[in-house]
Amino acid sequence: MEKGKIGVQMMMLKEEIAQRGIYPVMEQLAGMGFSAVEVSQIDMTPENVQALARAGRELGVQTAAMSCTLSTMGLKVPCDTLEDDFDKIVADCHAVECGILRIGMLPMSCADTPEHMLEMADQCEVYAKRLKEHGIDLYYHAHTMEFIHKDGKPVLTHMRERTEAMGFELDSHWMWRGGVDPVAYIRSFAGRIRLLHLKDYRVGPMPDLSKLPPEQFMFVFGMLEQFAEVGEGALDMPAIIDAGLASGSEYFLIEQDDRYGRSVWDSLKISRDNLVKMGYGDWF
Repeated sequence: MEKGKIGVQMMMLKEEIAQRGIYPVMEQLAGMGFSAVEVSQIDMTPENVQALARAGRELGVQTAAMSCTLSTMGLKVPCDTLEDDFDKIVADCHAVECGILRIGMLPMSCADTPEHMLEMADQCEVYAKRLKEHGIDLYYHAHTMEFIHKDGKPVLTHMRERTEAMGFELDSHWMWRGGVDPVAYIRSFAGRIRLLHLKDYRVGPMPDLSKLPPEQFMFVFGMLEQFAEVGEGALDMPAIIDAGLASGSEYFLIEQDDRYGRSVWDSLKISRDNLVKMGYGDWF
């Protein structure tokens, strides 16, 4: 059977990396059977770039994708920008033999209207064409904001239709919360999705509301939606993975934005073990 490669979104491990460094963390991932990572929210210092390259050579852990932003996001996240650091980004990708660069989130200044999101997509397309000249594919990772509707369909669909060079990193959890069928939506992006995020969805328990002020009820009520380890939620993960593979996805990255007190290593083990049970053991 044709197969993809399952890896880890390194945003989950940024605290571990801050304490221990990239290489020891990569050693632990390799020990769990992982052989691909997507780098995000980690400062790409020369030392960290060298550690990623070393992990590729010595541990066989491939850097499937690097991350950047279009411009300064307004958030305190360590990330180079295409606007200010284009040459450095290209050099870093080449240093770790990585052919995919991703924009992890749109600048907050572009999130307020569909029109601003589409203007941002146009800017990304310009950079995507420039990066292809250096052997690098530019990918855009969507959350829920991009599923706001314009002219009867999600803005993200408009982004796909008005671009050619840029690819898209879809996320199983955010698609579901964005109001689309993940399997069908993945198939509509066939040929544009080398990267796919694996993230499950669940509804968490209602907390004790007896002492909660009534005006806070709707806020707490809205927080019941949770991220979940792959296979621990409501999503049909095998159908999502198979749709991704059929539509051209090569890398399937485990990501969990919040683990609700569980350690990152325990969460990764649960996701890994469940994926093995689903029949994807030879994808690691």
